[in-house]
Amino acid sequence: LKTHMRTHTGEKPHKCSQCDYRCSRQNNLKTHMRTHTGEKPHKCSQCDYRCSRQYDLKTHMRTHTGEKPYQCTLCDYRFKQRLHLYLHMRTHTGERPYRCTQCDYRCNQKGHLKMHMKTHSGEKSYKCTQCDYRFKQLGSLKRHMRTHTGEKPYQCTLCDYRCGVNSHLKLHMRTHTEEKPYRCIQCDYRSSRQEVLKLHMKTHTRKDKP
Repeated sequence: LKTHMRTHTGEKPHKCSQCDYRCSRQNNLKTHMRTHTGEKPHKCSQCDYRCSRQYDLKTHMRTHTGEKPYQCTLCDYRFKQRLHLYLHMRTHTGERPYRCTQCDYRCNQKGHLKMHMKTHSGEKSYKCTQCDYRFKQLGSLKRHMRTHTGEKPYQCTLCDYRCGVNSHLKLHMRTHTEEKPYRCIQCDYRSSRQEVLKLHMKTHTRKDKP
């Protein structure tokens, strides 16, 4: 009860000795300290992933199981994390709270704005340790590193296909489901891949030329 009351009072008696972080629970401070020590006691049983929080491991396991418990109430999208659903809802509401200070760009995620700002600065702060590639995003570097390690954490549940990028698995699954979400606006042609639809659209522009 004493700990619960802090959610009302805002009291945060537990303070980190290495930074300004404060919290109301001793266990939260213990987990936070791992950001300083680098300790990652929670390990995935199916790949080399390790993390400092049990919740993060539970979320990570969904990359193997394919579980997406959070579903949008306005469309068919499903998500592995509640936060991703919250951010997705902005695509329906049109909310774009983050704005660039150098141009008219607006977006619905803070990370997208941070990435956009690098188009102004040209900054590529994430460098591969095995080659000269540099990236604007940490996620891009992580995906690139799999070209060196050969790691393929994403596996099809219907065949032996494995890949290193989640979006590649999503595209592959359409070979099983025969889903074709990309539709031509000038004829009945449908495709499972956006780039294939773009190629198809050129058959119409060629016909329109004299």
